[in-house]
Amino acid sequence: MSAWLIYALLSAITASAVAILGKIGLQHLDANTATAIRAVVMAIFLVGVVIVQGKLQLVQTFMADKKALLVIVLSGIAGALSWLFYFMAIKVGNVSQVAPIDKLSVVFAVVFAVILFGEKISLWGGVGVAMIAIGAILVALN
Repeated sequence: MSAWLIYALLSAITASAVAILGKIGLQHLDANTATAIRAVVMAIFLVGVVIVQGKLQLVQTFMADKKALLVIVLSGIAGALSWLFYFMAIKVGNVSQVAPIDKLSVVFAVVFAVILFGEKISLWGGVGVAMIAIGAILVALN
């Protein structure tokens, strides 16, 4: 099995834990405050990963690349907005409906990759993306 597939499956499994644990944790908390606390925990955890891997010196190299830094900052803002909206949605909605709609990000990512990067998608790939979109909507509609 390819490493990318293992990582992608682990990502999907841990992302499902975000939804379930988030819904439980949001029962008596504000969604935005909970998202901020989650972000702090993630930042501390990830800095620890970088330190354990011995890659802390790479931060200086990264800071010198202004374009990369800007794009990563924008990515961070997009991720933060995604978390805010996701936690707001699961606070007031059902995880079983919110999570599938959130996974429409897969459809958007493929469309953007085709438009922005010129990535090619096969006919069957297009059918699969369409099925993801239809499936997410059907599941969310219950």
